[in-house]
Amino acid sequence: MTTSKQQRTCSKGHRYYKSSDCPTCPICEQERKPESGFLSQLSAPARRALEHNGVTSIQQLSTFTEKEILKFHGMGPASLPKLRAALQDNGLTFKS
Repeated sequence: MTTSKQQRTCSKGHRYYKSSDCPTCPICEQERKPESGFLSQLSAPARRALEHNGVTSIQQLSTFTEKEILKFHGMGPASLPKLRAALQDNGLTFKS
């Protein structure tokens, strides 16, 4: 079974190919990726999951439990070690 990629153009005029129904432009996502901070260490889906739920600072992250974070759509278990390390670097932990 072969999945064909379709060419798309985002609202900013970027042309890209995707085989899924996901409307996210990979070029726009790369442009908005932070250069530093804990969000810069995450994949785009994990970063969007946190941002969508209002988590944009390490202090905000520390107010959630790991289970709560994993319930966010787009967040997977592979991101937890990076999040734990970022919290630890700042003297914080996930909520118990």
